[in-house]
Amino acid sequence: MKRRGRSKVYVRFSPLQYIGSGQASIIFMLAATLLLAVSFVRPGMYGGLRSSVSDALTPAMIVISEPFRQVAAMMESVTGLSELRAENTQLRTENIRLREWYQTALMLESENQSLHALLNVKPDPLHRFITARVIADSGNAFVKSAIVSAGQKDKVQKGQAVLSGDGLVGRIIESGQNSARVLLLTDVNSRLPVLIEGSRQKAILSGLNTDLPVLKYLPADTDIKAGTRIITSGDGGMFMPGLPVGTVVVGTDGLPYVKPYADISRITHVRIVDYPEDPNLIEGSSSLQ
Repeated sequence: MKRRGRSKVYVRFSPLQYIGSGQASIIFMLAATLLLAVSFVRPGMYGGLRSSVSDALTPAMIVISEPFRQVAAMMESVTGLSELRAENTQLRTENIRLREWYQTALMLESENQSLHALLNVKPDPLHRFITARVIADSGNAFVKSAIVSAGQKDKVQKGQAVLSGDGLVGRIIESGQNSARVLLLTDVNSRLPVLIEGSRQKAILSGLNTDLPVLKYLPADTDIKAGTRIITSGDGGMFMPGLPVGTVVVGTDGLPYVKPYADISRITHVRIVDYPEDPNLIEGSSSLQ
């Protein structure tokens, strides 16, 4: 006599079991195409959503990034002990040289003030710095941006310049209440009016999603040498003039690239420049209304 056992049947439920995998792929592709079309028609539609998500995730990103920051600081302190003695000797030599330049700078400052008073020169508007920490970055092949722990409550606004201790890093493109997104100089969407020191020639620094942005819109007869210093020109009134950007590097293709002063891949803290708007632009915009 055979004994009947109780058989169990397991049914796997899938929300896509009533539609084929091919149909599901078509649905997802149509949804992605729709979202892409909306982003082209209304580019700023998702800006508020991104800012809200960044604000909500800011505390978590700060907590997550803190252990990595501590480990990096510890590794730097351990590996840098052997170099301290050589750096100390080098810094002593540079200190002597800087004292000489300091005296020269004081003389030039006094002369500059006298000339400004004589010519009745209008002084530049005052500005201040907002220091923030980099809590996340999307340094992949397609996007070069970073998120900092300062937002509208700290008077961080879209368009402000962002610097490290060495030079310009980028500009603010989105600002939430507690965080802001920085478009880096190396991003393909970055365009920056710059000035070539020495020749006083103006150009546009354009990002390529590589480590070195390129100088564009230069006259054909412009002769740029490697090592030439590049600064902001102040055109457009967005950035204050004279901010350090980098030095010229001539590529193998003959094009003038710029090596930024700031090591963009290793920045941990930045300074956001709160620069007043150009009053001439404000007057021009009001007269058009």
